[in-house]
Amino acid sequence: MKTIPPLLALLILMNACAPSFSNLDTLQFADLQYASPDGRPWQERSLSLPELNAAHNLPPDTRVHIVELGPPDGQPLIFIHGLGSYLKFWRFQLDTFAAQGYRVIALDLLGYGKSSKPATFPYTTEAMASLVRELASSLNAQKPILVGHSMGGQTALSFAIQFPDDLKALVLTAPAGFEHFSDRERAWFHDVFTTSLIKNTDEDGVRTAIARNNFARWRDDLEWLVEERVRLTRSADFDAYAYANVRSVHGLAHNDFVRDNLSRVRAPTLIIHGDWDRLIPNPFLHPGHTLDIMTFGRDNIPNARLVTLDRCGHALQLDCPDRYNQEVAAFLLSLDKPSTTGSPAGALP
Repeated sequence: MKTIPPLLALLILMNACAPSFSNLDTLQFADLQYASPDGRPWQERSLSLPELNAAHNLPPDTRVHIVELGPPDGQPLIFIHGLGSYLKFWRFQLDTFAAQGYRVIALDLLGYGKSSKPATFPYTTEAMASLVRELASSLNAQKPILVGHSMGGQTALSFAIQFPDDLKALVLTAPAGFEHFSDRERAWFHDVFTTSLIKNTDEDGVRTAIARNNFARWRDDLEWLVEERVRLTRSADFDAYAYANVRSVHGLAHNDFVRDNLSRVRAPTLIIHGDWDRLIPNPFLHPGHTLDIMTFGRDNIPNARLVTLDRCGHALQLDCPDRYNQEVAAFLLSLDKPSTTGSPAGALP
């Protein structure tokens, strides 16, 4: 009799013991509940970005959805989510940093969450960076600190390269953008990552993709991640969401703009990641260690600091929220301390 590998056995057990959400009512993106962990609703609104709409010939009703918390005169922190997610992935950060006096702004990028999902948007990180810039300008959020996760980290880097005078600092959370992909590997993404793959993934596949790929330790209070994704599959906008995901992946893999221009990033930068990240480097293409990828970023960004959180996964802001928040808070406080080495204020080793 063949022995089941331990990891496969663990996944089978996890799925067998997990609650099922397949029989629950369909959830529409517009009905997602954006609230703090204790259930307090966040202040939400949607904005039109005319320059972005004109640049990409977007429908006139295209809007970007945001949550805004904290004092309006506080230092702006703009939270940018990663691939396949939405602003709720910052659930354990928004109230925390608003309580510390920051003006907290979290957005759903176009194609995700409650924002519009136009087919004509290119879904490159350069276009997303332009979106974030116009959003900040519209909100009069001068010199924001950008906090990006995964794809959101690459978007924040693209912003810093294109608009270096328009931000104060970067917090890159398990960021994409440091890893190189060959032409053959890019072709693999085109062949494998399709809208059909996203639309036809069953509940067990969703749970495995979310729980195993993004977390070192799955908890019961994270079940909403699986529930919402399963219920959204039947929503009216899910096809448009799946298309945005595919276009985003192709944009990430086919563009070395960020990787080739890291030396142009002038903003003080924190790179923070988990040592149990199962998505960076790409597990199908690049066997190796996450630390090597993140070290490449640290070594090529002039004013960057690298922090590794042990036993934390790719979505470390959800996986290890307390330690993540402590490290980010310490970095933010350091930005305004006078330098004792003659380097610019906020510079870190």
